[in-house]
Amino acid sequence: MPPPTPESGSEKQQSAFKLFAWLWRDYLRQHKLLLIAAVILMAIEGSMLALISRMIQPMFDDVFAEGDRDALYFVGFAIMGIFFVRAVTSSGQRILMALIKQLAAAGMRKHMLRHLMTLDSGFFQIHPPGQLIERVQGDVGVINGVWSSLLTAVARDLVSLIGLLAVALWIDWRWTLIAIVGVPLLILPSLMVQAYIRRRSRDTREIAGRVSTRLDEVFHGINPIKLNALETYQAKRYDRLIKEGVHASMRTSVGQAAVPAMIDIMTGIGFLGVMLYGGSEIISGEKTNGEFMAFFTAMSLAFDPLRRLGAMSGQWQMAAASVERLQYVLNLHPTILSPAQAKRIPRDSPVVVLDNVHMNYGELPVLRGASFVAEAGKTTALVGASGAGKSTVFNVLTRLVEPNDGTVIVGNTPITDYDLGELRGLFSVVTQDAALFDETLRDNILLGRDDVDEAHLKAILDAAHVSDFLPSLSDGLDSPAGPRGSNLSGGQRQRVAIARALLRDTPILLLDEATSALDTKSEAIVQTALEKLSAGRTTLVIAHRLSTIRNADSIVVMDQGRVVDQGDHDTLMARGGIYADLHRLQFSQSESEDDG
Repeated sequence: MPPPTPESGSEKQQSAFKLFAWLWRDYLRQHKLLLIAAVILMAIEGSMLALISRMIQPMFDDVFAEGDRDALYFVGFAIMGIFFVRAVTSSGQRILMALIKQLAAAGMRKHMLRHLMTLDSGFFQIHPPGQLIERVQGDVGVINGVWSSLLTAVARDLVSLIGLLAVALWIDWRWTLIAIVGVPLLILPSLMVQAYIRRRSRDTREIAGRVSTRLDEVFHGINPIKLNALETYQAKRYDRLIKEGVHASMRTSVGQAAVPAMIDIMTGIGFLGVMLYGGSEIISGEKTNGEFMAFFTAMSLAFDPLRRLGAMSGQWQMAAASVERLQYVLNLHPTILSPAQAKRIPRDSPVVVLDNVHMNYGELPVLRGASFVAEAGKTTALVGASGAGKSTVFNVLTRLVEPNDGTVIVGNTPITDYDLGELRGLFSVVTQDAALFDETLRDNILLGRDDVDEAHLKAILDAAHVSDFLPSLSDGLDSPAGPRGSNLSGGQRQRVAIARALLRDTPILLLDEATSALDTKSEAIVQTALEKLSAGRTTLVIAHRLSTIRNADSIVVMDQGRVVDQGDHDTLMARGGIYADLHRLQFSQSESEDDG
C-alpha cells in the first residue's frame, strides 16, 4: 500500500535551489548549451536598464543644461544602441527559453508516465486516473512555468536590479539607503504570506485533480449518464468542484498579490524620503538636476524587476506544492520485482499450480488457501459465484498482485523465480471487456510489432474471424477503433482481442468471461475463434455460462476463495455439490426463458 499523499499533511519545505538541482539533474542538463546561451542573453538584456539610467545624467547636464552638441550625438546614438541590443537579446532569450521549456516539459511528462507504468496495480486502485493525469499534465506545467520564471528573475531581473542599484549608489549612497530603508520590514510579512500561498496552492492542485477525475468519469460513462438521466446531477457535482477551485485559486491569488503590494508601499515611502532629502540638496545647489533624474530613473526602472522578484516568492510556493506531488510519485517504487537471477522461461505449454495460496485486499480475504492444478496443454475452467476469487487467480498468476502466502508454480518453477516481463510474456488474456485503444484495428492487433508480414497477419485475421467484418468498415484494417473500441460491436471487439492473442502466440491463455456479454450469434463466432486460440495451449477459463466450459478437461469449483472441488463435467455432476447446483440452476433458467 503506498504511503499517504503529501496532500494529506506533509509540510516538508522545498527550496528553490533543490528544485533547480532536481530539474538540472534529470531534465535540463541535456539542454545546457541552450540554457547557457539564454542566461547570457538575459544578463545582457538586464544590464541594459542600468546603462539607460546611466545615460540620463549626461542627457540632462551636458545636452540640455550645457547645450553640448557632441554630447547630443553621443547620448542619442548610445541610447539607440542600448535599445537595439535589448531588443535582440530579449527576443533571443525568449525564443531559447520557449524551446527549453517545451523540451523540459516533454522530458518530465515522458519520465512521469514511464515511472507510473512501473508501479504496482494497487497504486492505481487508490489514485484515480484524473488525479494522475493532473500530475502529469497540470503539475508539470506549473513547475515548468515557475522554474523558467525563476531563472529569468535571477539572470535578467536580478542583474537589472543590481545594475540599477549600482547606478543609484554611484550617484548618492545616502539617497539609495533612504529609498530602500523599508525593505527589511518586508521579511516577516513575506514569510507569512509565502506559508499561506503554499497551503492554498496545495488545495488548488488537489481540487484540479478532482476536477480531472470528474471529467474522466463523465466522458467514460456518458452512455450510462444519458440512460439514467444523470446530466443535471453530474453537472451539479462538477459545478461544486469548479466553485471550490475558484475559491481556492482566488485565495492563492490574494496571497500572490500581497507581496508586490507591500513592495509598492515600501517603495512609495522610500521615494517620499528621497524627494524630501534629495529635493532640498538640489534646491541648495549641492546636486544637479541630471543627477537627480538619473537617480530617479534608476530607482523607477528598478521598481519593475523588484516587483517581479517579490512576486516570484508567491509563484515558487505554488510550484512547491506541485513539486511535492510529483516527487511523492517519483519516490514510490514497485514492490513486485524480478529476481536478481531469473530462471529460464518454459518454451512449451507449462503446467500451472496453485498451492495453498492466500490473498487479501487490505483486510478483505479473497483467496483462502486455494490449490489446484491446470495441466499443460489442456483447458481448465474456474467456476463459482461472484466474489469466489476467480479473477484474483488470474491477477496472482501474472503477478499483478502478490499473494500473502502460498506458492504459484508455472512449468515446475515458482513464478517469483522468473523475470517479471518474461513471465507476463507467457500469457495472452482475453476478457469480457476487450481493451482497445483509440487507434486503427491494425495498431490494436500489432501493438507496436513491425515484424509481422501481411500473409501471417491475414491468417491471424481469418482464424479470429476478424476478416468477416473488415469489408463493412470504411478503411478495413486501417479503420479507427474509436475510444475504447467504441466504433466496433462487442463481438467485433472480442475478435480483435482474440487476433491480438493469436499474434502473441503465448503458451498460456487466460479467458475471463470472454463471451458473457455477446448475443448468441456473436458468441458462436467468438467461441469458434477461442477454440482455435486455445488449441495446444494451457488454457484457464473463467465462465459464468457453464455451457461454454462443458467440454473443459478440468473444472475447478471455487467458493469464497477456496477450491472446493475439481474434475470434468460428468464427474462433478455425478458427485453433486456446488457445480451440480449451479448447472441445474442455469439449466432451469434457460428453460424458463425458452418457455417465455
